[in-house]
Amino acid sequence: MEVSDSSSRILAGLLEARTGQQLTRSRRWRIETALSSILRERRIATLDELITTLVMGRDPALTAAVVEALLNNETYFFRDRNPFELLANEALPMLAEHRKASRRIRIWSAGCSTGQEAYSLAMLFANDPEKWRGWTIDILATDVSTSVIERARRGVYTQFEVQRGLGVQEMLRWFEECDDGWRTAAALRRQVRFQVHNVLDTPPVPGQFDIILCRNVLLYLCAEKRALAFDRLSSAMAPDAWLMLGAGETVIGQTERLTADTERRGLYKLASVAVPPVLPALRTATSGG
Repeated sequence: MEVSDSSSRILAGLLEARTGQQLTRSRRWRIETALSSILRERRIATLDELITTLVMGRDPALTAAVVEALLNNETYFFRDRNPFELLANEALPMLAEHRKASRRIRIWSAGCSTGQEAYSLAMLFANDPEKWRGWTIDILATDVSTSVIERARRGVYTQFEVQRGLGVQEMLRWFEECDDGWRTAAALRRQVRFQVHNVLDTPPVPGQFDIILCRNVLLYLCAEKRALAFDRLSSAMAPDAWLMLGAGETVIGQTERLTADTERRGLYKLASVAVPPVLPALRTATSGG
C-alpha cells in the first residue's frame, strides 16, 4: 500500500484536528501498518478509497477508527524503571510527610494508553501496604483514545505485554490467567479510574493533583499546543506537586509556569513554589526501596 504525499497530509491534518497531535514526516511510515487492519475489515481496496470516504464525512465511525489507529500507544509496565524508582524512593515519601494530615494522595497519569503506567503506580502502593494503610490513593488515568481506555479498564494483557516489564513473580502476584490472557488483580483495578480526556482540554480536577505523569505525550504536539498543554497541566497541580515528563521532554524554553526540581532530576514543579528538601531521616528510612 503506497502512501502518497497528499494522503499523508490529509491524514496528518485529520489527526491534528481531532487530537492536537502531529503526524510528522518522520512518523508517516506508520500509516501503512496502522491502517492495514481497517482496510481489511472494511474491505476497502486502497488508501485513496479510504481517503475519499473520510473526506466525504459520511462515516463518523470510520473517521474515529482511523484517528485512533494513527495514535502512538506505545507503553509497558514500569517503563524505563528509573522514573518509578524516583517516585518510590523520593517523591512518595515526601508526599507522605506533606500529606500526613489529610492522608490522601492524588495522581494523574495523562496519556495513559492501555493502562500499564497507571497499574504500575498502583503496584508501588500495593507493594508497601502497611505504609499506606488508612490512606486514600486516587489514581486517575486518561487518554484521548476511547479504545485504549476501554482496554485499560478491562486490564487484560497478553503474556508478552505483562512480561515485557514484569518478572514472573510479579506477574503471578498481580495477574490472574483468563481466557484472553492475564487480567490485572481486582485490587489494582479498584485503585485506578480511567477516563477519556485530551491533555489540551481543561484538567479533570484543577489544582488538586500531587503528581502528574505526562510521559512521551508532548513530543507529538506543535510548540503552540505544547505550551497550552503545559498551561493545562500546571493548572491541575497542587502548589507543591510534581510533574514527570518523558526522558526526551523538558519544560525549558517551553513554559514559564514550570521549572525543574534541581534536587530530583526528572521532576518539575510550579515555578513560584520551592519544595522543601527531603529530611535526612526520611531519605535514610526509604533508601534501598
